[in-house]
Amino acid sequence: MSDPNPPEQPSFNRPVGGDPTTPLPSNPPTSSPGVPPAAPGHAAPAPGGPPPVAGPGGGSTPPPLPPTGPAGGPSGMSSIPDPAREGAGFFTALFDFSFTNFVTPILVRFVYLLATVALVASWLIFVIIAFSQGVGSGLAALILGPIFVVIYLAVIRMTLEFYLSVVRMSEDIHKRLPQA
Repeated sequence: MSDPNPPEQPSFNRPVGGDPTTPLPSNPPTSSPGVPPAAPGHAAPAPGGPPPVAGPGGGSTPPPLPPTGPAGGPSGMSSIPDPAREGAGFFTALFDFSFTNFVTPILVRFVYLLATVALVASWLIFVIIAFSQGVGSGLAALILGPIFVVIYLAVIRMTLEFYLSVVRMSEDIHKRLPQA
């Protein structure tokens, strides 16, 4: 009989088995234990790595770091969706009547852009109408309007992020569950 619980996964940039009560270091140590710190003006040798390269002033510079991939992927963390990859599957996801493909991650950016344009256009129309009523109401709309636009935009953003997080949780659960 197999274990009903899935294996522990990394969460919130914390390695598997990490203590959730221990805070993550904000600045990792520059040298490992047992390696003496470098003298001022000299780079410390990387343990197990190539030796430092001599710089133009006689000092040494550390070797370049290898390029890292984008966030997410095999670490289990969600990654930023690729619009070029998602664009090809938009109509497939839209007309998927079995609901195995999600359209929310594709549409959320477009909906946010439309909401932003609609709010700014509404504020501009409101300012024009307010100035036609009088200078006092026009100035009030001109000054107070952006505050309300930002508040409404924040509410729209939080709502869209909530929808997107629910979809991402669903996708993650689907990937982790054994297929029957």
